[in-house]
Amino acid sequence: MGTQRILSGMRPTGKLHLGHYTGALENWIEQQNLMAPDGSRLYETCFLIADYHSLTTSLDTSEIYSHTIDMLTDWLAAGVDPEKSPVFRQSQVKEHAELFLIFSMLITSARLERNPTLKEQVRDLQMESLTYGHLGYPVLQAADILLYKGSVVPVGEDQIPHVEITREIARKFNNHYPHPTKGEVFLEPEPKITKFSRLVGLDGRAKMSKSLGNTILLSDGPEEVQKKMRNAVTDTQKQRKNDPGRPEVCSVFSYHSRFSSPELLCSIEADCRSGALGCVDCKRMCATAISEELAPILERRKQYEADPVLVRSILLEGENKARAIAKETMQEVRAAMQLGEQ
Repeated sequence: MGTQRILSGMRPTGKLHLGHYTGALENWIEQQNLMAPDGSRLYETCFLIADYHSLTTSLDTSEIYSHTIDMLTDWLAAGVDPEKSPVFRQSQVKEHAELFLIFSMLITSARLERNPTLKEQVRDLQMESLTYGHLGYPVLQAADILLYKGSVVPVGEDQIPHVEITREIARKFNNHYPHPTKGEVFLEPEPKITKFSRLVGLDGRAKMSKSLGNTILLSDGPEEVQKKMRNAVTDTQKQRKNDPGRPEVCSVFSYHSRFSSPELLCSIEADCRSGALGCVDCKRMCATAISEELAPILERRKQYEADPVLVRSILLEGENKARAIAKETMQEVRAAMQLGEQ
């Protein structure tokens, strides 16, 4: 098949935290840079700023542009290469809305209401009512993926139902509207199960979330990381330094597992269990390990922050590239549907 294409995206929520980094962003960068044995790129990668998707849970758009720039700056600082991976806003490529409209005719509301991921979101957000747009979230997601002929969709297991809806829509479109020369317009994308490393928040009770105030941002300097880490929740049974600890229930140790070297990790685990290592020193070492990994990201971020014109030009260039791909796809869609000139 040659190089496969991946589309991944995030809602524009502003500055990103460590949970975003370990849960998705570093995986994007790995996919972007993977090489095949013949020296070609294993994947073509496109990264979407999903500003339409953000409307499903909030109608407030007053800060959506500033949040977009903050998030994009973090993407670039973390290693997203705009030469390899176009970055673009969903709202600036009109074909997303056009294909969403067409796809919405190919699926029933009953099918969407059976989506287990949607049911979980309604429950978790304690939503009393559901908008049409929120119900159709997976249909817009299908349009996002298929508009760029995405053939591989990296997802956690909880997102598998959305990929299946995308496959169903692609299959139904192809069956109803065969292209006069190409046959099938869309490939049915395959899910690629990715074990996202979700970090627990500093409060130890939930995943990292800015709304909960339990995050370390990618843009936090060493002093801020140390300050936040001092308040991190540890093993509640370890009251004094010499008390034996339980690393398996400690949120700080979970950070060590990701950011500290294997040698240091083994030492910390042994000393925690024996009581030789106190929580204050453990947190200090953890903050240092995190800041060491964030140091090059922080340095690149400062460069992008100092040149907002560059960041905006990267975004506009990515949107031009995305429009070219989207326009070609929609030409195929219209030809298959016999819409427009004969």
